[in-house]
Amino acid sequence: MPQNYVPIFLFVAVVGILIPLTLLLARIIRTQSPNRVKLMPYECGIDPYDNARGRYTVRFYIIAILFVIFDVETVFLFPWAVKFKALGVFGLIEMLVFLGILIVGYVWVWKKGALEWV
Repeated sequence: MPQNYVPIFLFVAVVGILIPLTLLLARIIRTQSPNRVKLMPYECGIDPYDNARGRYTVRFYIIAILFVIFDVETVFLFPWAVKFKALGVFGLIEMLVFLGILIVGYVWVWKKGALEWV
C-alpha cells in the first residue's frame, strides 16, 4: 500500500527542492539597484497622485456581490448539462425550477435598482 504513494512523495520532494532553488537563483541573477523611481507604484503609466485607500460607494460592493452570487449559481448548470440524459425529465424540471428562482431573483434585484451604477 505505501508503494502507491511513492510518486506523490517524489513529486513533493521535487517541488520542495525546486521552489527554494528557483527563488535563490532569481535573487542571484536579478539586479540589486533599487531607487525611488523603481519603488514607485505603477498605475498604467500614470503617476499616482492620491492615496490608494480611496472610498467607494456601497453600490460598487452590491454589484460585486450580486455578480458573484449569480455567477456561482450559473456554475450549477455545468454538472446538470453533463448528466442531462441520465437525469431525464425530473432533472429538466428541477433545473427549470432552479432557473425560475434565479430569474425571479434577478428581476427583483433589477426592479429594486441595485444594478444601476450611478
